[in-house]
Amino acid sequence: MSERREAPYGSWESPITSDLIVAGTIAVGQPLIDGDDLYWIEMRPLEGGRSVIVKRDIEGRIADVTPPGFNARTRVHEYGGGDYVARDGMVYFSNFSDQQIYAVLLGGRPEPLTTIPNMRYADAIVDDQRQRLICIREDHTVAGREAVNNLVSINFADGAADVLVSGNDFYSSPRLSPDGNWLAWLTWNHPNMPWDDTELWVANIKDDGSLDQPEKVAGGNQESIFHPQWSPRSELYFVSDRSGCRPSLSNPRNKLFAATWKKAFGELALSTPGRASSSPLKVPTLTLLICELRAATL
Repeated sequence: MSERREAPYGSWESPITSDLIVAGTIAVGQPLIDGDDLYWIEMRPLEGGRSVIVKRDIEGRIADVTPPGFNARTRVHEYGGGDYVARDGMVYFSNFSDQQIYAVLLGGRPEPLTTIPNMRYADAIVDDQRQRLICIREDHTVAGREAVNNLVSINFADGAADVLVSGNDFYSSPRLSPDGNWLAWLTWNHPNMPWDDTELWVANIKDDGSLDQPEKVAGGNQESIFHPQWSPRSELYFVSDRSGCRPSLSNPRNKLFAATWKKAFGELALSTPGRASSSPLKVPTLTLLICELRAATL
């Protein structure tokens, strides 16, 4: 039997450490489907908290996409999120140590797509027609100045970046229509937080890849909007709190219904025409809701 020891209150050294508690706990998030493959991110405590992109193919084989030495995690807006995107087996991700975007195929070595120091990238989408990424870029190149946020495109061929939208304090959620002709995004300014006042903008994409006559289609005036999403028919939907405490699923011109979701900070997906699904946060559980848009029923 070990010798009994006494210690002042609050100074006793427990054999149960925080490392021991979290060692076997792997957090899973950001699921993404690319063709027949499923991707997700695992945060692994035993690897120093490294975020690893994992792939499961149609045969059920599971493998790490990002090798040791790479950490798929962005610091845009400091909160991160939107760390990667995949298309036809190619994965583009933000690496935590240098905040550059890398491209990698399963089994390959990640190669940098961007190289300018002190830039951060997040929430990327793939523009297949123009062979580029569209994403949020946060510019930290000037010391002592607040970071500058832009919506940019990044060319696959050489990593060149072109600014598509600028001028506001924050941008998020770039979304490309299925036909590739329209781009939607969210933006807001100080002193607002995104749950205070956000704006939804839309623009047609010109032949040269720039945006033609961006137009605000919703938001502002103390309305909070999140998760814009295009339907398979290239109709734009979004979630809004304009009705008060209950978010509403709307399109820019016709509010379809006011759902009775409470604290609906979940994801929205528009699958078959006329149907939407969402996972609103209902403490203590998550619930999947299927909505028939035409009938406005859940």
